Amino acid sequence: MTSAEVTAETARGFARCPACGLITYTRRLVRTGRVCPECGAHGRLSAPERLAQLLDEGSATALPADDPVRDPLAFTDARAYPDRLALARRATGLTEAVVCARGTIGGQPVTVAVMDFGFLGGSLGTVVGDRITRAAEAALAERTPLIIVTASGGARMQEGVFSLMQMAKVSQAVAALDDAGLLTVSIITEPTFGGVAASFATCTDVLIAEPGARMGFAGPRVIEQTVRERLPEGFQTAGFLLEHGMIDMVVPRGELRPVLCRLLAVTRPAVFAEVADVVIRDPATLPEVDAWDVVRAARDPARPTTLDYATALLDGFVELHGDRLAGDCPAIVGGVGVLRGRPVLLLGHQKGHDTRELVRRRFGMASPEGYRKSSRLLRLAAKLKLPVVTLVDTPGAYPGIAAEQRGQALAIAEIIKQLCSLPVPVVSVVTGEGGSGGALALAVADRVLCRESGFYSVISPEGCSAILWKDAAAAPQAARALRLGARHLLASSVVDGVVPEPSDPAAAMAAVGDAVAVTLAALDHTDRRELVANRRARFRRF
Repeated sequence: MTSAEVTAETARGFARCPACGLITYTRRLVRTGRVCPECGAHGRLSAPERLAQLLDEGSATALPADDPVRDPLAFTDARAYPDRLALARRATGLTEAVVCARGTIGGQPVTVAVMDFGFLGGSLGTVVGDRITRAAEAALAERTPLIIVTASGGARMQEGVFSLMQMAKVSQAVAALDDAGLLTVSIITEPTFGGVAASFATCTDVLIAEPGARMGFAGPRVIEQTVRERLPEGFQTAGFLLEHGMIDMVVPRGELRPVLCRLLAVTRPAVFAEVADVVIRDPATLPEVDAWDVVRAARDPARPTTLDYATALLDGFVELHGDRLAGDCPAIVGGVGVLRGRPVLLLGHQKGHDTRELVRRRFGMASPEGYRKSSRLLRLAAKLKLPVVTLVDTPGAYPGIAAEQRGQALAIAEIIKQLCSLPVPVVSVVTGEGGSGGALALAVADRVLCRESGFYSVISPEGCSAILWKDAAAAPQAARALRLGARHLLASSVVDGVVPEPSDPAAAMAAVGDAVAVTLAALDHTDRRELVANRRARFRRF
């Protein structure tokens, strides 16, 4: 909605929701951030409205915007291009299709670039490209995170190939922030298409979409007319993008600020909390436990999942989704948060506590999308210099036909290789069962710990018994032959320590948090090159 339309609407005193037709008072609609109180449809915000919604009150300072009118092609269709610009300026009260500012969110300094669809469809021209580039350069100079709010039909046709060049210009400015280790976030709003979607909008660290927002390279009408196919329901909308691994989350407008505050918290310096060292390092202090009893305990559905640990141990946890290629595997979850005062990236297998969730999560058996999502998040950890914590609890990688078609072995191999060179501390905890290469993919770490009733194995006891005993019923015998259990893992130095398990579930989870915090603290002052060299030497010894 343009500034002029907002003024006219306010004068009328009421507005109609274009989605459900509800007529409501304009003042009420403004209070809800232009979200329909009946159906939740998100109306369009102008750039000034968006800045007021996102930034702390009174914190916004506009970046310089004294750009001249540019008409590189002397373009004229039904109207000369300068005349179109003049009309857009009068209609919106803006000088171009983006407004850039410095400000704070939850007290944290940020640089923000907000596109405005009301100005020539938010199209990407040379001035828009210059402004967003200068915003990225300001973020780089001041070492602040960059947040881009997109709303655009694509590159501006009236500026021809010069508009096309803005895709590369702004993208390289964002790439400079990658090199500097600065967080970048895109907020995808309705609509985001063409050259904007195919450049800077989707090359940031975190992609957040508003409900109902559409994003794609080609618009639905172009696709239907070109390929002559009917598009599926919800195609290119936020829900569709999340399901297909293209964005991290869908966040209603009223919840954007809290989510951004939690994301920004991981860019702050750590304030370490003192914790007790609970890690058991002497295998002789661990009791002998029958291997099959260990297996049954490790598989208990009541055991905490990765999301349980994230909720209990991390302040401000934000789950991130998608491999940016094809999907979002539900068997691996990951995100960022603060552990005992230390910002970390958490990755782990996710099972469930009941049959429905276990089935939905494939019993913690990850697909290629899960490992590729993990790989993407590990790159984010390396960029932001976040320690990595991985929680292992899986029978193994998912053995389905589709997983093989999408390169299961390649995805596992790639993440193992990546962890071998990751330049940040990595601590892994086997919290339940650690099955085969599907477990190892998240356990190439500087230090590997195991919960007292966890186990780690080349194969499941059922698989081993079926192959060697020719009888799956011999699984208990196979478990004993494989010497499954934390005591053997510690004695053979496969793990570096064992985390005790108090009978109280909350205390058991807290023990994992303390063990990880102590282990990370011991790695704090290790030079990054030495860290990688030591990690490689650890596995070279086996």
